[in-house]
Amino acid sequence: MKIALLSLNGRSYTARRLREAARARGHSISVLRTDRFAISVETGQPDLYYRGRHVLHVDAVIPRIGVSITHFGTAVVRQLEQLDIFCLNSSLGIANARDKLRGLQVLARHNIGIPATSFVRDKADVLPAIGRVGGAPVIIKLLEGTQGAGVVLAETREIAAAIVQALHSANQNVLVQKFVSESRGRDIRALVVGDEVVAAMRRVAVEGEFRSNVHLGASTEAVTLDPESARVAVQAAQIMGLRVAGVDMLESDEGPQVIEVNSSPGLEGIEGASGIDVAGAIIDHIEQHVLFPELDIRQRLTVSRGYGVSELPVPKGSPLIGQTLEAGLREHDITALSLHRQGTVIPNPRGSRVIELGDRLLCYGKLEAMRAMLPPRPKRRRRPKTPPPARG
Repeated sequence: MKIALLSLNGRSYTARRLREAARARGHSISVLRTDRFAISVETGQPDLYYRGRHVLHVDAVIPRIGVSITHFGTAVVRQLEQLDIFCLNSSLGIANARDKLRGLQVLARHNIGIPATSFVRDKADVLPAIGRVGGAPVIIKLLEGTQGAGVVLAETREIAAAIVQALHSANQNVLVQKFVSESRGRDIRALVVGDEVVAAMRRVAVEGEFRSNVHLGASTEAVTLDPESARVAVQAAQIMGLRVAGVDMLESDEGPQVIEVNSSPGLEGIEGASGIDVAGAIIDHIEQHVLFPELDIRQRLTVSRGYGVSELPVPKGSPLIGQTLEAGLREHDITALSLHRQGTVIPNPRGSRVIELGDRLLCYGKLEAMRAMLPPRPKRRRRPKTPPPARG
């Protein structure tokens, strides 16, 4: 198998370990600088060049797209996907992960625990936003910061408002986020490969520092995640569209809270802390999936007018509860592609399987019939108004 590793730094620990793991398994691997590609777009003939030559005979690509080249790098990965070349992480997944707000929006939509977060631009909205996330102290983050850069802990509401307004005046986009005090200076990094956490570590900040990034001197220790934290980590990576991800979580009183999903996680810290061959697990995953490039299932299956793909939740009161898939769906020209039940995914479920409360069914069939089975949208409750700030 011929593997291409996209990276601007072929001498990094992570690049070296991936090369070693690939070669140990008998594969050829080359490091290609992401900024040396050229994309050619033409109807029916997508093409890609590297240093002026066609990109040919590549079986798999490991994209490690840095912050400095996000837009161009994701375009290169997207072009590789058009050429039906297996990409370890999808272009959409990389884009989701790189934008902190987009990532949190996607995770929140799927009920993944995250710290309360606000994103505002108007000066008048800053103080109410701080109140909505629980009040000071709060975390202030640059939208596209990395490795702890652009992350500030503001101890008071006034300091927080001043920092946000100063960053706005410099045309920076910032998030205001709840400070999870019980996890101060500590977080969990879970390294997800496919559908499992292959290694996890706890990072502990140096004294006087609230950020637990290894680049800022944090210490690390191997941990074994409880089942709920492992489930959240895997689900977060999959929701974002990533086969390999570093999922950062806080250990809060409310359960695991995902603060970031990294599409290009470094391996040095987690391999050193855990002693696990994470690079080998990544190459093993590529071996198992290289024949199945990323597909947009909604585009590939929507080939007949009136047909498409949709997810059917099964809430309390659903008429589907107690019916078999055969009676509840197939008689209406609907096929269940997978069934999600209590954290488990059942692919291609049998028609005799009985539908239960809380199931989620990924289905293909008549859109009109599926719309009739969707529960009514819950009405949004109005939040209580944030009281105006007290005047001195």
